[in-house]
Amino acid sequence: MALLSRRQALAAMAGFAALGLPWRGADAAPRIERVVSPGGIAAWLVSDRRIPVVSMQMAFRGGAALDPAEKLGRANLATQLLDEGAGPYDSQEFQRRVEDISASLGFDDGRDTTGGWVKTLSRHRPEAFDLLRLAMTAPRFDAEPLERARSAVLGRLKRNGEDPDYLAGRLWWRRMAGDHPYARPGSGVPRTVEKISAEDVRAFAGERLARDNLVVGCVGDISAGELAGALDAVFGALPARAAPWRLPAAPLRALGGTVVLERPVSQSVASFGHVGIKRGDPDYYTAFVMNHILGGGSFSSRLYQEVRERRGLAYSIYTVLNPLDAGGFVQGGVATQNARMAETIAIVRDQWRRMAGEGASTAEIADAKSFLTGSFPLQFDSTDRIARLLVSIQLDDLGLDYLDRRNAFIEAVSGSDVARVARRLLDPAQLTFAVVGQPAGLEAERVDAIE
Repeated sequence: MALLSRRQALAAMAGFAALGLPWRGADAAPRIERVVSPGGIAAWLVSDRRIPVVSMQMAFRGGAALDPAEKLGRANLATQLLDEGAGPYDSQEFQRRVEDISASLGFDDGRDTTGGWVKTLSRHRPEAFDLLRLAMTAPRFDAEPLERARSAVLGRLKRNGEDPDYLAGRLWWRRMAGDHPYARPGSGVPRTVEKISAEDVRAFAGERLARDNLVVGCVGDISAGELAGALDAVFGALPARAAPWRLPAAPLRALGGTVVLERPVSQSVASFGHVGIKRGDPDYYTAFVMNHILGGGSFSSRLYQEVRERRGLAYSIYTVLNPLDAGGFVQGGVATQNARMAETIAIVRDQWRRMAGEGASTAEIADAKSFLTGSFPLQFDSTDRIARLLVSIQLDDLGLDYLDRRNAFIEAVSGSDVARVARRLLDPAQLTFAVVGQPAGLEAERVDAIE
C-alpha cells in the first residue's frame, strides 16, 4: 500500500475545513456519550440535533493482515462486495435503494481493521440503517458483482505494477517486515485474487463481522435513546464472537541501507523509515511532536526546508508515525530526479542524524506544539470525520475524555523529552530506503522484482 503524500493529506484537511461544521465553540471538543443498547452493544455518540444528518462509522478488529497467504486480497474483495447485494436485493436494487434516499454506505479494509460507514438524512435513518444491517448480516456475494469486482481489482493491480509510488511502498514493507503479514499487499496479487471464490469472501464475513470485535461511533441528529435501539436493530443479528485470531509481532529488523528496483522512469521514488513505536507507548506524544519537526509538519519541517526550499530537490517530502497493532514504524516518502536521488537520501540521513544527536530547538518545539494543538479542532468539522475519530479513539483505548485531554499531552512535551525520544527512536544506521527508478550514483542493492 503506497503511503499518503503530504499534498494529499493537506488537501484532505482543507476539504474538511471547508465544511465548517460548528460545535460547542471554536476550540471546544464535542461532548461524547457512551451508549449501550438493551442487547449490550456499545457505541460512542456525539449528538447534535441542529443538522438533519446522521453519520455512523464502525470497525471490526482484524483486517487484511489476516488474509491467508494463498488468498491475499480476500478482505479487500469482500468489503467491496458487502454492499453489492444483500438479503432480497440484488446488486442493482440494493444500490438503487441507497441512492433513492441520498445515503452513503460502504465498507473498506485496512491492515488491522475492517471498516464500514453509513451517512444519511435523518428522515431516512430507518431505511439506511436497515440496508446497513442487510449488508453485514445477509450479503449475497452473487456471481456477477464478484466477477465485476475481481476484474476491477485485477485492473488496479496491473496499473499498480507500473506505479513507482506503489512499488516503493511494497518494496519497503517487504524489506522491513519480511514474511510478516504486514509485508503483504492488502489488495492481493493477481494469482491470489484470481482464485478467491464466493465461499472465500463469505468465510471472511463470517469470521470478522461479529459483535465482540465491533467498535461504533455515531454523530449527528440522533439521541442516545434512539441510538440504543438502533444498535440492536443494526448489529444484533451478527454472530456473538469473531473467529479466534492473533497477529504475530512484527519483526524488529535493524536493517539500514538502500535497495533499488530498476524502472525506466525519469523520476525516482523512495519510501524510507525504520521501526518506531506503538500508539500506547508513553513516549508517543513526544515522538508525535518530534516527527512534526522532522518531516510531518509540511512546509515547516526540517526535511521540507532542506530538500525542497533550500535545494529544490523534490516537490514534497514527509515522515509519519505509523503505529500498527503488531508493531510501530517511522515512515516517509520522497520523489526526485534520478540524478538527484543519491543527494536527497544523503540529506535525509543527515537530518535523521542531526535530530537524533541534537534534538530540537525551543522555537521549533513551541511552533510544533502551537500547530498541533491549534489545528486539532479541524478534526471536528464534519459528522463523518468525528465519527471516524470516535472509532479510532476506541480502537486505541484512549478513553472517553481523550478529546479534552489530548492537547495537554502535547503541551507537556519538553525539549529534553524530544532529545531523549529522538535518541531512542531515530537511528540513521537503521534507516532503510526502497527506491524505484533509475537513480544515478546511488550505492545500493539492486533487485529485479518484488517477491
